[in-house]
Amino acid sequence: MHVFFSGIGGTGIGPLAQVAKQAGYSVSGSDEKDSQYISYLRKGGISDIQIGQTREQIAAAHQKQPIDWFVYSSAVSQDSPELVFCGQNQIKSTKRDEFLNEILSQRALKLVAVAGTHGKTTTTAMAVWLFKQLKIPISYSVGAKISFGDMGAFDPQSEYFVYEADEFDRNFLAFHPYVALITGLGWDHHEIFPTQEDYFQAFHQFIFQSQWTIMWDEDSDKLSEFKTHRFSFLKYTDTQIEKIKLAGLYNRRDGWLVANAVHELTKEPLEKLLESLSKFPGVSRRFEKLAENLYTDYAHTPEKITGAMSVAKETAQSAGQKIVVVYEPLTNRRMHHTHFLHRNIFSGTSAIYWVPSYLAREDPSQPFLTPEELIKSLSPELQAIARPAKLDANLKESIQGHLNSGDLVLCLSGGGGGSLDEWLRAEFR
Repeated sequence: MHVFFSGIGGTGIGPLAQVAKQAGYSVSGSDEKDSQYISYLRKGGISDIQIGQTREQIAAAHQKQPIDWFVYSSAVSQDSPELVFCGQNQIKSTKRDEFLNEILSQRALKLVAVAGTHGKTTTTAMAVWLFKQLKIPISYSVGAKISFGDMGAFDPQSEYFVYEADEFDRNFLAFHPYVALITGLGWDHHEIFPTQEDYFQAFHQFIFQSQWTIMWDEDSDKLSEFKTHRFSFLKYTDTQIEKIKLAGLYNRRDGWLVANAVHELTKEPLEKLLESLSKFPGVSRRFEKLAENLYTDYAHTPEKITGAMSVAKETAQSAGQKIVVVYEPLTNRRMHHTHFLHRNIFSGTSAIYWVPSYLAREDPSQPFLTPEELIKSLSPELQAIARPAKLDANLKESIQGHLNSGDLVLCLSGGGGGSLDEWLRAEFR
């Protein structure tokens, strides 16, 4: 079967394409523009990738090898040339959830789904890491590059499939997990969930569809009660969390969720799992070191930023360093809903450089909030050390000056091509 993945450079679609290829499907795809993820996929053996998404291009791909299934990302509009072509040519077209459910069903895999407002990627990667350390075959999809495997993998000997279950576009509601790990509940994707109640209701339904759920007791009051459901409630105050020797309280909490799940699934001793988690090497763009004292992180919601800051503070404290933040918000749309939550989020820093928001799926009716305007959301103390910036020579010089002084520079950027993250990789590596 030939499966064509539209938006193959995305962190949700790309790993699934890798899973499909390893499961024996013929795989090709397209994306609007080239990127580091496209290069990564090509190096991994998925060479038939088109840059551009025109009718002519997909028609040529279909003529070269008839497409049996067209899988597209949530970013693809319903009037896209590719989707229109597939509709006119009776090619099966679905989002990624239906295709993944096909693999789960055909291969009789039990789904271990990681969901939540923050920490999904790290938690998913930690689960994969533990299974690999235990030498237990595992199939999975992770939304970031990892040093200990592909982003997506299929093992015919595996019993479980570990999946980063994203709530955007209500994607996670297509699944009925064997076990669900809920990393934490806040409120995000406001264009999909207009109110926090809507957001919590989606998680309520997701949990109802899961056979067993592991979550924090502190989040349980945000959801309606379940009288006939298997739960494992964990507490933030559990002293065993500190046995995981990783920087960042949120990383240690994510690890504790994973340890409890893998312990129940494999019956391996918790002490052994905590020791393995303490060696977890991390994932791409999660406090990833680009150069000496320069780090990049995908954090783009208040909860994720808080998590990244906790790692930075512990790392800087141990070395006696000052912390400098360079911040590129992910979407103007999100900042209209969350700017006030940034008041004290960068406390403990000595300087803040705020660059314009990375734009994606924007609401054209919303005015663009400039760095100057958004800085006003900070407390007076933080406003005094914050300045607007651009991705230019001046910012590079400022960052280099801080690095020369021995400061820890944390760069927060949720975007893809053309983002602060890509700019940093070009300028400092």
